[in-house]
Amino acid sequence: MADQRRVVVTGIGLVSPLGIGTEKNWEALLAGTSGIGPITKFDLNQFNGEFSTRIAGEVRGFDPLAFVEKKDVKK
Repeated sequence: MADQRRVVVTGIGLVSPLGIGTEKNWEALLAGTSGIGPITKFDLNQFNGEFSTRIAGEVRGFDPLAFVEKKDVKK
């Protein structure tokens, strides 16, 4: 007989290049917004052409400490 454990989903959270939170992501999706753009998190020039792309889907404005304790950030 199959295992009869139950799962309860109590919420959903999204962190994506479109925004932080389900509402911002949904609004961006409905508006047709792209989360792709020029890489800004580090200077690509320091890698002497090692990367063939200059665009990415960066998550902007994300502060992990707003969601988890400092000791858990690296996890």
